[in-house]
Amino acid sequence: MSPSTDTQNAKSNQFGDLNLSIIGLGTEYPPYLLDPQCLNTLVARHYPSSPALNKILTINQYTGIDTRSAIGSVDHPLANMDRAPTIAELSSIFLKDGVALAVTAARKALHEAQLSPLDITHVVSTTCTNSANPGFDHYVCKQLGMTQPVEKVLLHGIGCSGGLACLRTAANLALGSSFRGKKARVLVIALEISSLLVRSELDSANELQETRIGITLFSDCASSLVLSNNVGGEEAQPVYDLLGWDHRIIPDTEIDLGFDVDPLGWKVVLSPRVPKLAAAVVAPTFSDLLSTLPNLPPNYKEAEDFDWALHPGGATILSGVEKAMNITPEHMRASYDTYINHGNSSSATVISVMDRLRQKDMDELAPGGKVKDFIVGCAFGPGIAVEMCMLKRNMNHVRRTLVTTGDVTPPESDGNRSDGEVEDLEAEVKDLKAQGEELGEKLSEVHPEVPEQNDSLSEALNGVELD
Repeated sequence: MSPSTDTQNAKSNQFGDLNLSIIGLGTEYPPYLLDPQCLNTLVARHYPSSPALNKILTINQYTGIDTRSAIGSVDHPLANMDRAPTIAELSSIFLKDGVALAVTAARKALHEAQLSPLDITHVVSTTCTNSANPGFDHYVCKQLGMTQPVEKVLLHGIGCSGGLACLRTAANLALGSSFRGKKARVLVIALEISSLLVRSELDSANELQETRIGITLFSDCASSLVLSNNVGGEEAQPVYDLLGWDHRIIPDTEIDLGFDVDPLGWKVVLSPRVPKLAAAVVAPTFSDLLSTLPNLPPNYKEAEDFDWALHPGGATILSGVEKAMNITPEHMRASYDTYINHGNSSSATVISVMDRLRQKDMDELAPGGKVKDFIVGCAFGPGIAVEMCMLKRNMNHVRRTLVTTGDVTPPESDGNRSDGEVEDLEAEVKDLKAQGEELGEKLSEVHPEVPEQNDSLSEALNGVELD
């Protein structure tokens, strides 16, 4: 008796042994850290007091972010002109300081992969904070010294989902090479410079009295990884094996989340529906992804059986997914750590979280002290797009660190925290989980006579958490 059509379709939708491995990762944050007071400083320098700006500054104190990484301090010249910088001025800085970050992140990933830039066969990149032609990836490859023919893909219009969208695209390119019996070593690069958009966003808040609070969340970062199809030649040990992925769009949500080009940069577009929409789609996406991976061990069935590398768009995203999936902050420890210490760097953040998760001090915070072999990666972007993947961590991997000491970044730590530092992070995560309640109380104190303003502020905070 022949198999039914449903059985055949189910089998065709399953992932087999893809033989795809992430063999190197690199993250590069710039050296400056902006604490919440920095935004207050800029507003006081350049804008009169107004209800919208006061709301933004109030919310800025309760995002749960201690510091946001940036390419310059609060005194950066482009943030302190008598006007907001033009898109041309922003692009010039991006192609100088941003590309430098991306080159260093790529070098870190290549170093760990034990590869030369000349070994790379494909490059898949993304940004939502630049629109140059040729794209920034052209200049990164040039500075890396890639003279060989390289297939390049630059993804645009995908915001915070970009890191995992690049990984998915890289995987499909690598599988195409495998089908042809050819080697694929794919360099993935995500780069975002968000900090210098602050004046444009503050102009809109001041002139239109809009509560624009993306400027309280976003930061700068470059991240990179190398994906191998393990065809031909000696290979570095995998950091993660890539087992499968899922991509989908939540219908009729185009107006809810976006990042629109403007003569003075880019403008965040968000609606109050975003956190609920995102949290609601995680469970069915996770369930569908599991159904395509029948060879997982039997003890990996529920969300709590896995570690999670979730893009930390904001506090309500982290807490919303926790509640929806019945997991704990410890499952998403690297997401919390990244959010608290660096903020949201859009597409570059999720690769940074994947890099952070495999470091030793994060192991100490694992649920019940037990690190999971399998990891769910997840990010959301405009559309609303949902990207999810399944990774298997190589517990025996020894991290190879390229320490940089130039102007781009300070030297890296060895990934080990003292006992006191681990306790500090645990305390910070607990504090972050309480941010929603605390913010509501503070807003009631600030505007007790206008309850509808409190509702508006809560909606504004909830609606800005993803991109």
